[in-house]
Amino acid sequence: AELPYLTMAQSRVCVIGSGPSGLATLLSFQKLKAAGQAIPEIVCYEKQNDWGGLWNYTWRTGLDEYGEAVHNSMYRYLWSNGPKECLEMANYSFEEHFGQQIPSFPPRAVLADYILGRAKKAGLREMITFATAVRHVTYDDASGKFSVTVEDLATHTTSTSTFDYVVCAGGHFSTPHVPSFPGLDKFPGRVLHAHDFRDAEEFRNKNVLIVGASYSAEDIGLQVYKYGAKSVTMTYRTAYMGFDWPESMEERPLLQKIDGKVAHFKDGSTLEVDAVLLCTGYQHHFPYMADNLRLRTLNRLCSDNLYKGVCWMDNPKLMYIGMQDQWYTFTMFDAQAWFARDVIMGIRKLPDAAAQQADFAAWRAKDEAAATATLQIEFQTEYVRDLLKDSDYPKFDIDACDKMFKEWKKDKKASITGYRDRAFPSPVTGTMAPVHHTPWLKAMDDSLECFMASK
Repeated sequence: AELPYLTMAQSRVCVIGSGPSGLATLLSFQKLKAAGQAIPEIVCYEKQNDWGGLWNYTWRTGLDEYGEAVHNSMYRYLWSNGPKECLEMANYSFEEHFGQQIPSFPPRAVLADYILGRAKKAGLREMITFATAVRHVTYDDASGKFSVTVEDLATHTTSTSTFDYVVCAGGHFSTPHVPSFPGLDKFPGRVLHAHDFRDAEEFRNKNVLIVGASYSAEDIGLQVYKYGAKSVTMTYRTAYMGFDWPESMEERPLLQKIDGKVAHFKDGSTLEVDAVLLCTGYQHHFPYMADNLRLRTLNRLCSDNLYKGVCWMDNPKLMYIGMQDQWYTFTMFDAQAWFARDVIMGIRKLPDAAAQQADFAAWRAKDEAAATATLQIEFQTEYVRDLLKDSDYPKFDIDACDKMFKEWKKDKKASITGYRDRAFPSPVTGTMAPVHHTPWLKAMDDSLECFMASK
């Protein structure tokens, strides 16, 4: 579909969200501007008071100070659960940011510092309007423009502006999927979704039941074990994780009901528990998008109705960044942001609707055939490579990333408590990471200062 030509000075782009995906989008345009090219007017709306998206940690749960749903799903003592090398941004290495190579599995504060370091260096903050929630996005066929209504959360005033393009980078790990089980309403202990989990210390000396069998169940289970839970039982719906768990951790088939404090499982076994943690995933939730613009998809490698995982096929002037299930993260967001920018700038011409649909169908077939972790890693490696093949994004060793992901999966099978003590080489600079001064299981202080200090 030919997008209408506008001089760059005339066109306006709305970016929703200033997490890693939104910041990547802003940076992609800023790089052109710094090189002397004319770019559109960029307006970024962020509902939080600060940037970073999920990385903007808060103690708050439920609603924030403005009565908005809290965006943050991160928790204290969170360490990267994959090699940092696989998310290293090719135009801003860890060595550039920290002045040295650092261990491969940093805690949350260290990664947040890295992400925001690139944004600060590029001066992106002035492009963002904070404490401003997007309330409604519509498209008018006659004018060929989007109307974006926002609310200034501090003053409770709304305003509407028009844009030629909208880039939705609002994330999809903030609206919990919360199932129910018989008896939870009478359970005398704490029940919470992973979205509201903040501090593992709360569960010291408790028998914790975790519902779920994916990354948050695995990591939060290990967190509460590390910080002194008496026992951790993880209950799965379809397949168990199958790691060699420490002695006080186990997996059981799906929870069926809770009677008082006694959990009943599908295999007929029972267990008395003190707390229930629902690690049951998140929903793609964009209530501010008009029905004909709203992404509705499961969390999968090839998201519904997006050409190249980015352009909304019903109207490719709308783009979504970071909406896939993720092996790659920041690297993939960058690749998508550069792709979106090049479409907006007219550097990349989109094929017609039939060709877009055919391309989508080919990727979807590959997604559905990717039944193992190895095939899923290879799918996303090829997807990122495809996005970058005609891009001016800096080159990095994506084959090394693919190999590291596969090694990391093996490391977890070998030791679910020790895999974070491995080191990997940078795909950007080639420098090998040092091993952290303290094994993860004994590293109780997750501050940047402690992590960066030499033992």
